[in-house]
Amino acid sequence: MELKRILLVEDSINDVELILTSLAENHLGNEVVVVRDGEEALDYLYRRGLYRLRREGHPVVVLLDLKLPKIDGLEVLTQLKADPELRVVPVVVLTSSREEQDLTRCYELGTNAYVVKPIDFHEFVEVIRGLGLFWAIINEPPPGSIPPARSTHGFAGK
Repeated sequence: MELKRILLVEDSINDVELILTSLAENHLGNEVVVVRDGEEALDYLYRRGLYRLRREGHPVVVLLDLKLPKIDGLEVLTQLKADPELRVVPVVVLTSSREEQDLTRCYELGTNAYVVKPIDFHEFVEVIRGLGLFWAIINEPPPGSIPPARSTHGFAGK
């Protein structure tokens, strides 16, 4: 069974650890690809550079921080949603920014959800659990998220 892939674009090592731990504790066995900046995210999505040989198919969801080195999250979102092939990939902005201009801009660019990272550890774990359950299990992914030769509608949970 092909597990649905999640692309996590996050430069904070602590947040990456929290997110991965939360997904694992909630028995979400999805493959999570972690990239640390916007440039690496675009390389992954466009299968270039270090990712030129990665297997085909798009992630079932991109969890995208806004404040990233090299290329920020808004630019990643802009490029992703401007591309006819990639615009169908769901993007959840997962950020500490409560700025109204960031929220407005992300929705104008086509984000599927905007989630402010809670400061409290337990709230953070719950938010990630909910995101993982919805986007990796409940939501039907867009065509191309799972390579057609091995596409299934299996579940990655308990």
